[in-house]
Amino acid sequence: MTVETINVKGNANKVLEEHHRRLKSEAKEINDELHTAKPKKKCQIIAIYGKGGIGKSFTLANLSCMMAEQGKRVLLIGCDPKSDTTSLLFEGKACPTIIETSTKKKLSGEEVAIGDVCFKRNGVFAMELGGPEVGRGCGGRGIIHGFELLEKLGFHDWDFDYVLLDFLGDVVCGGFGLPIARDMAQKVIVVGSNDLQSLYVANNVCSAVEYFRKLGGSVGVAGIVINRDDGTGEAKKFAEKVGIPVLSTIPADDDIRRKSAMYQIIGTKQSQWGTLFEILASNVADAPPVRPKTLNQDQLLGLFDGGETGAGFTLVPATDADMRGKFSKPKKSLEVIYDKV
Repeated sequence: MTVETINVKGNANKVLEEHHRRLKSEAKEINDELHTAKPKKKCQIIAIYGKGGIGKSFTLANLSCMMAEQGKRVLLIGCDPKSDTTSLLFEGKACPTIIETSTKKKLSGEEVAIGDVCFKRNGVFAMELGGPEVGRGCGGRGIIHGFELLEKLGFHDWDFDYVLLDFLGDVVCGGFGLPIARDMAQKVIVVGSNDLQSLYVANNVCSAVEYFRKLGGSVGVAGIVINRDDGTGEAKKFAEKVGIPVLSTIPADDDIRRKSAMYQIIGTKQSQWGTLFEILASNVADAPPVRPKTLNQDQLLGLFDGGETGAGFTLVPATDADMRGKFSKPKKSLEVIYDKV
């Protein structure tokens, strides 16, 4: 090894150390600059998060139909292993998933084509990423693999006004945080209701956004959609506390529930609920991504009546004797006793 080689390697190590030092320093800084200007690209990529079963798929199917009715080109991508994002859009018909189709095609030596995985209705284009069956793989890794396949299909060259991504919010493994962690989306929308669990998930999503903003990310939260609103007001109080707008309030109405259960689209001007989704579409398009303030557990519980959430409960520590139960025996003392002189 020559002296020159040693010097080059030494300089490279110094550069690497300086790079690591700078990254650590930046991670501690608070990035207060908000990206509130209109997106530079024509296409807005929006990630929608929420607790499982809170109504994300219902909201997105109707929102996408209204946007298409307004003349926008919309792509809806289901990023949930249950693969049910498009079920309402296609009247309950199961949509072949990208991951499942890719596996079958690979075994037969064929390439996946757009027509194998992407389907359309009323001007909305939709697809499901899919995921592994229970116990047979990581759902988050499946999401990452699904987006890799989308890139091979030409995702970055597609011409859409809006790409809506439907993500589970109560799953914390890496793939489900992809749009936030890798700045794949310009903004995030959360769907919640007046219940503690859905707001807990919404708060976690806000926390993820804040975490990656500290690391230099640019994704913000555009607001919350309150689904099945019963008028108790906890979700609105949550929005005020974290500093995000309420984009729409969808009432807990039997007509909406029945039509959703029967796979009927209500996000259309022909529906009595059309105006509600017109307003939502406008708010989703115009809402800037803001930086939310996350709540701690006590602050979150404080949104609700103390009698419902156990406010004021005191934690009672367990002892070693409690844990041993009937096997508990007095321990011999280690105290040193000196004989009297």
